[in-house]
Order: sequence, then structure tokens, then C-alpha cells
Amino acid sequence: MTMITRRTLVGTGTALAAAGALTGPALLDWAKAWAQAAPWKPEKGAALSLLRWKYFVQSEDDQFVKLIDAFTKATGVKVAISRESYEDVQPKASVAANTGAGPDMFWGLYSLPHLFPQKCVDMTDVADYLGKKYGGWVESAQKYAMNGKKWIAIPICYSGNMLNYRLEASKKAGFSKFPTKTDEFLEYAKAMKKNNTPGGFALGHASGDGNAWVYWCLWAHGGNVVDKSDKVTINSPETEKALVYAKQIYENMIPGTAAWNDASNNKAFLAGEINWTDNGISIYVAAKKDPTKTNIAKDMDHAVWPVGPVGKPTELHLMYPIMAMTHTKYPQACKALIAFMLESDQFNKWLEESQGYLTHCLNAYDKNPIWTADPKNTIFGEAGKRTLTAGGLGSVGEKAAAAIADFVVLDMFASFCTGREDAKGAIKIAERQLQRIYR
Repeated sequence: MTMITRRTLVGTGTALAAAGALTGPALLDWAKAWAQAAPWKPEKGAALSLLRWKYFVQSEDDQFVKLIDAFTKATGVKVAISRESYEDVQPKASVAANTGAGPDMFWGLYSLPHLFPQKCVDMTDVADYLGKKYGGWVESAQKYAMNGKKWIAIPICYSGNMLNYRLEASKKAGFSKFPTKTDEFLEYAKAMKKNNTPGGFALGHASGDGNAWVYWCLWAHGGNVVDKSDKVTINSPETEKALVYAKQIYENMIPGTAAWNDASNNKAFLAGEINWTDNGISIYVAAKKDPTKTNIAKDMDHAVWPVGPVGKPTELHLMYPIMAMTHTKYPQACKALIAFMLESDQFNKWLEESQGYLTHCLNAYDKNPIWTADPKNTIFGEAGKRTLTAGGLGSVGEKAAAAIADFVVLDMFASFCTGREDAKGAIKIAERQLQRIYR
């Protein structure tokens, strides 16, 4: 397979950024040369439609539009981009899979391709090409993108979901650094509430922030949705311990989190209503750019999730796989675009413009300067290597995809924390739902 290098594509006369990222005319020149040498030749008259998740960092989307524009100018393939919230990408992808009509490509969350693996174009050649060129894929990304030995999607990136917290409020509550253990974190939440500087985690249908914290809590206490053979094991003393712990955290949160979606905690943090939450780096990015919020940017930092009784990290970061649907008339154009998106000469710039919101899945991008430019960015670059998958101990397949898409675990935590169900009742409801999914 052709290996495309910077020298063979743009020649020695092109000025390149230190990170290997191209901009403006240089990006277009590189894109044209790339299109000539790339293994995938778009079909005659190809035009693509792509539905992606709605951005949280404006500069990320701006750079994405630029790379799409460069691809179009280089190949002649027009790409229509539409954007939806996390929650809306999955049902629209499912409708397209069932009807055989709709966007050519979907860029969504977690195990989305595994909801309809037979409707995804085989991307093994693209994955092999990129993996060999860029130092291999992180293990968790491979699990999300592969069905058996076949790649049914390409893992574009993660979004690291870390703890965001206010520094001065934490110090006043008696914490010079963010807690590293779950018992310490509970004391932190209590102390912060006592000082009228509470925090909050989403308990509504928040695909990113809500799922991230309840899965962390479940796993941190030794609970699991399924075992290694995909047998449902949610009904356990460990799950009950996780629920009891979560309710204690909930009782020290700001009121109203049971109705929060993925945007709610961002707004509350930037409004000064909460002082700790889980999120990507987007709160920090927004605070730095808003002249009225720079005080928040200076007075906040990020931390990895506290370790629970299991004694090891149990984090769930947001995976963003992209897939091409088998109903597309232009599979070669889809493959060309997806490969183009992850080539270093523009992906490095895209990472930088995302300001840490996107985290790479290919090992070569560990060296991108965004991870060292600001110490508050650094831990986000580790998300792909730290994360577990949405399948937990079990497989990352259609069943795990259905469980997280249906908010089974999140609803279990919400129903107990808000008092709608006792622990055993909440677990039983989740168990029945999971047994239907995993039967």
C-alpha cells in the first residue's frame, strides 16, 4: 500500500508547522497531492453527507470545516455536514440502517456501529493503513471499532471526561488537591456543600457526562453490568454499594441534576452555580475565551477520577467512532475522507484547534504539543489509554451498545438517588432490562 510522506506530497519548499500541521494554501496543496497518491479513489460524481455530533468547542468545528473543504477541493467530492446532539445521532443512525436511506456516514458515540454491524462498510483497509503509519491504535479504540476481525468503523477520537473543579473553593473546604480516592471524594463533596460551593453530576439522559460518572461509580465499587461471558451480573452487593455511595454524592450536589443533559453542567459551572463536575475540557476553553469568565479559567483545574475500592482506575471516556453505511453509493469516497481526516498533516492542527477536547486514538499523536502547551490540558491526552469501554468486562458489541444507548445504568442510579426506587428495586428494573438486551 502506498505510504504518503510529507516530502513526497508537498516537496521541500513548503513551510510546515512544528507539529507537522498544515494550514491555508499549504493544506490544499498537500490535500491535492494526497488525493493523487491515496489508495482510495472516489467514485465518479461522488457527493457525501455526514451527520456528526454537535460540537462543544467552536474552533474544533471551524478546523473540521476547513479540512472538509480541503478534501472537497482536492477530490471534487462535496460533503454536506449536519450536526445533532449526542442523543439524536443514535436514533437517526438506526433509522438509516433500518430503511437503507439517509446520510452516507455517521459520527457518533461509544458503541454506535455495533447497533447495526451488518450495515457498516468494512473499514479494515483504512484501519490497517492508519495503524501502520501512525504507531498503532490504542487498545480500547480497537475494541470499539472491530466486530470480530473486521473493522466496522474508524475510531476518530475520544473526548476525555475528567473532573473539573474550582481551586479556591476547594482550598477553603480543606483540599489543596483534588481527592484521589472515592472516600476522600465523598468528604470533599460534603465539605464543598457545607461551604455553599456545591458541585453536580448529570443524572438526566446525558450520553456523555451522565454515563461517564455512573459507570465510573459502578466499576469503582466492583459492580458490573455483565461478566466476561456477557452474563448479566448487575444484581450484586457491589452494585448496591455503588448506588449507596452515589446517593451520598447526590445529596451533596446542587438541586436539579436529575434533569440535566450534557450541556447543563457546562452552563452551571460557567455561571458560578457549581464548583465541581465531570466534563471534557470545553468548560475551560469557554472560560478562557470569554472576557467575563477568565477568572473562572484561572481558578479551575482538571483531575482524573478517584479510585474506588477495586483499587484501580475505572474511567469511561467518550469514544467517537465514524462509520460509513452500506447504503452509500460511494464507499471509496467515504474511505478516502475518513483516512484523510486522520492524516498527520491536518489532524495535528485539528487536535490543536480542539484545544484538548479531542483526544487521539493513534499512538503517534501522543507527541502533539497541545498536551504540554498548558498543564491543565495534559491529562486529557491520556484518555484513550486510561478508559475502559462501554462493555465493561464484557464485549463491545450490539448488546453493550443497546445498554448504554438506552441509559439502563444511568436510569438505575437516577431512580435510586432521587428516591423513586429503593436500591433493590432499582437494580431489579435494570436487571430485567439488561436480561432482555443480553438474552
